[in-house]
Amino acid sequence: MSLAESRPQQLGPVRGRPRSEAVEHAILEGVMKLLEEGVPLAELSIERVARTAGVGKATIYRRWSGKEDLFVDVMRAAEPPDPVLPGTSMRDDLVVLLESLRQRGLVSRSSAILHNVHVQMKSSPRIWAAYHAGVITPRRNQGLEVLRRGQRNGELREDVDIELANDMFVGPMLVRSIMRPDADLPEGLAEQIVDTVLAGLRPVSSPGT
Repeated sequence: MSLAESRPQQLGPVRGRPRSEAVEHAILEGVMKLLEEGVPLAELSIERVARTAGVGKATIYRRWSGKEDLFVDVMRAAEPPDPVLPGTSMRDDLVVLLESLRQRGLVSRSSAILHNVHVQMKSSPRIWAAYHAGVITPRRNQGLEVLRRGQRNGELREDVDIELANDMFVGPMLVRSIMRPDADLPEGLAEQIVDTVLAGLRPVSSPGT
């Protein structure tokens, strides 16, 4: 999948002229090139990106409203694609979602650039807000919807707080991925977390309890 193809729909370009995948790819790669060279986010201007990508500033502004939206797309494109949920059960969907988080953790660990950029990004309220709205919030909403469906289908107790339950599933993976960079992220960790948490959240009459 190309960088341009993996851009999230909610951060799409300004409507108008047809998009050129090659141009968008060059722009996104241009930003990554500057980051690899150690250019701080504060110095990552649209003009500098345009020079690096070999395009005009107007070409960038036709696709992104500003540096914040462009940067979020770059970060989004550098991560593994969003998972396709099997929809066979709440458990199966949760395992896929957590496995996606594990893969993202592995990618971030293997890329010093991404790690440093994430740190810098949090120092910029506008960029962090755009990243949170365009990347983090949709992922969280996806997990909440899986839990709501599970509750409606009788896979999750009716008295369980969905927001809290989502944090209980996601939290252990985020702790190991971000707060404990020395912790293992082995295969099968997603299944282990989901099954451990579900053991206390399933209805008593649910099969497998």
